[in-house]
Amino acid sequence: MNTEMNMARAIIQDWTDSIVLLKFDQSRNVRYQVYRDGETHFLEMRAPEDDAHIHTLQLPDGMKLDRTSYEVLLRYVLLDVVAA
Repeated sequence: MNTEMNMARAIIQDWTDSIVLLKFDQSRNVRYQVYRDGETHFLEMRAPEDDAHIHTLQLPDGMKLDRTSYEVLLRYVLLDVVAA
């Protein structure tokens, strides 16, 4: 059973450090990971200082992105979801 659970979850992009530019010359350091759990893809963000969870975004079905696109999503999440 544990093997089935591991097979259902797969890392698409392992933890990556990023500096996300925000409004008014501000930035925020984050770590993010993209993974698949079953058929659903997620982008998870954490604070690099203490590994505190910031947000997990469920990606739309069939969304295939490159690293640059993931970092654009990080900015939108930080601006629209976390800052609100």
